[in-house]
Amino acid sequence: MARYVLAGAGLAAVMACSTAAQAAAFKCPKVGGDFVFGQEANVNSLDQMTSSTISTRNVAMNMFEALMTRDENTAPIPDLAESVVTAPDGMTYTFKLRQGVKFHNGKPMSSADVVASFDRYNKVGLARTMFVNVAGWEAPDAGSFVIRMKKAQPTFLLQLSSFSIPVVIVPAENADAAPQQLKSVGTGPWQLVEFTPGSQVKLKRNDGYTPNTGFEVRTGFGGYKQACFDTVTFRIVTEPGARLAGLQTGELHGVEDLPTKSVADLKKDKNITVLPLLNWWIQIAIPNASFAPTDNLAFRRAVQAVMDMDEVMDAASDGNYKLNVGFRYPNNPDYSDAGKETYNQKNPTLAKKLLAESGYKGQPVTLLTNKDYASMYNAALVMAEQMKAIGINAQLKVVDWPTSVQMSLNTDKDWNFFFTGWGTQPALGGLDVIQFMVQPGAAYKPKDGIDDPDILAAWNEMNSVPTEALRNAAFAKAQRISFEKALALPFGSLTKVQATRANVQGYVPFRIPRMSNVWFAN
Repeated sequence: MARYVLAGAGLAAVMACSTAAQAAAFKCPKVGGDFVFGQEANVNSLDQMTSSTISTRNVAMNMFEALMTRDENTAPIPDLAESVVTAPDGMTYTFKLRQGVKFHNGKPMSSADVVASFDRYNKVGLARTMFVNVAGWEAPDAGSFVIRMKKAQPTFLLQLSSFSIPVVIVPAENADAAPQQLKSVGTGPWQLVEFTPGSQVKLKRNDGYTPNTGFEVRTGFGGYKQACFDTVTFRIVTEPGARLAGLQTGELHGVEDLPTKSVADLKKDKNITVLPLLNWWIQIAIPNASFAPTDNLAFRRAVQAVMDMDEVMDAASDGNYKLNVGFRYPNNPDYSDAGKETYNQKNPTLAKKLLAESGYKGQPVTLLTNKDYASMYNAALVMAEQMKAIGINAQLKVVDWPTSVQMSLNTDKDWNFFFTGWGTQPALGGLDVIQFMVQPGAAYKPKDGIDDPDILAAWNEMNSVPTEALRNAAFAKAQRISFEKALALPFGSLTKVQATRANVQGYVPFRIPRMSNVWFAN
């Protein structure tokens, strides 16, 4: 199906055949109950257009939907669109919308809502650079939406289908909301009941939900989705031991992350199902290139040179990790080790030489981290000690996860390194990763808001060349430049261990916890 989308042929016939061939769409084996999920980090906002955090995505993507999304293998598929036809010259995309879709407030979705949603995203969406080659969009009728391009962009539907920071469709009357203030009214199978920051988010079944009959089952964040539980409660449980205890007692029915050291015993517990996810995310520190002394290349390279990634990752993951050169994983088709010379150097002599070249005078260097994600906090602790060993006055600034994200996004002062994990983006592809390295959301805070010209050139190349091989080469170039200029310090990849109670059926780990097509067996 993705091949048809990206090749430019219409999906309407494909979708019709898919529907006709269905034996039977998924039906909940059992309906009812409150599924309580232990989430490890606070949620800063449910405005999916203006939040890049996984803690937001965990909840919001069960409520919101987009024209397109990705399937289980991260290939693009239609979601609120029934079909998309790409013009032979690549200059027009025509979406036919699924009929009968309603928002949580009961209003039928039309192309006017799609236009308004795209208008909002073009103003405030964090990944709005995807529209750089878009001339505009229009709604020729209530069931159609057309995007017109300034120039052909072979990667456009890949970007549009990303669920990293997707263009979710919301009622037109809500689309004037300021960033982080969007009302949580979508088209998804779950709708908001209560959001208590720092405590919990409660969702309930959307009884007016219209599933996508082009599929038989859930796939990725699309497909045929059904809400089997009456309610889902995302409970914020930042302490790993508390998540473990809650799972063991049954107070929690599922958890986002468990201590690695608990896994062996949990596997022996017949009441618990352990669900490990390899290559969950790349643990990473992002320098602030606008704030001294990390605005100095020699200083950044000094920190890069001293790093012992095994020490960092061992502390971050309780030993459950793999060293990983690059922004993608070795099993990915566009994986590259470009820039590997900069990785895991463990060279204090070189680091001290570069530090002297930078003119560093002992001023405080602030490492911005949080305790919601223990892996980020522990990585920051070890990195600080390694920096101190070569004479850097490293100091931790520890806040909660939402605050650290807001600081990294909204200020280029008072922090030098921001600790995070890139998981969804490396899983989706090189485009999603390098989007984090260009404006308007360049993670490394480029000086005066001006993109590094070499990274920007590689990014533009990724979006303009006609073949996957050429895109992969451009991605490798962007990665190498990022590392040579020390604009990102990836440490390695860690394994996330999720788990559910044994009576929970249908829960399949993914980049985001999917609450549809999951039920209690008893």
